[in-house]
Amino acid sequence: MNEKSGGFIGVFDSGVGGISVLRALVSELPGEDFRFFGDSANAPYGEKTEDQVLALSCGIVGRFLADGAKAIVIACNTATSVAAKALRDAHPGVPIVGIEPALKPAAHALPHGRVLVMATEVTLRLEKYHELVRAWGGECDVVPVPCPGLAARIERGDLGAPDLIEMVRGYVGAYAGKVDGVVLGCTHYPFVRRQIAEVLGAGVRFFDGGAGTAR
Repeated sequence: MNEKSGGFIGVFDSGVGGISVLRALVSELPGEDFRFFGDSANAPYGEKTEDQVLALSCGIVGRFLADGAKAIVIACNTATSVAAKALRDAHPGVPIVGIEPALKPAAHALPHGRVLVMATEVTLRLEKYHELVRAWGGECDVVPVPCPGLAARIERGDLGAPDLIEMVRGYVGAYAGKVDGVVLGCTHYPFVRRQIAEVLGAGVRFFDGGAGTAR
């Protein structure tokens, strides 16, 4: 998209997953210009150390701002958990919006339901996630499901391949017919919603943070 005189909104993720957030942003803010950076060379962030994620995020944001960005969207749950506060502290005059697992809308929609939170190991390990559960989990049965390797596999494409459905089955197969909702806590995961639904069975509701981040 072409830049306007007021600058562009920089959007970044560890890879292609952030495109799911970019779509929501373009729908919500059709008059804005966006520049997207998917850091596929270093994907996935969910399998790196926190120091590595912080350094990569700071580098990307620094380049965006040098190029004239007026705002930043962190379209990556792991990068938001690790780096959002540091980035806001470093650039207090720049709006920096992060994404987080959509547990709040899931809990509101399914106040007594069983909700899986599929996310990277880093996202589920950090205090930010546990604060989210304490604040919005309510009376839901919130079940964290770490999915090591899933974002990297999605990054490689060929999403209809048998190995991918088997990978998904390994993460959530034990919950088939036993859950009400799934929070897609990584921006890559909406691209395999169909495969997750196939494993879990009919009637499961899905929630991701893209629309809320755009709003």
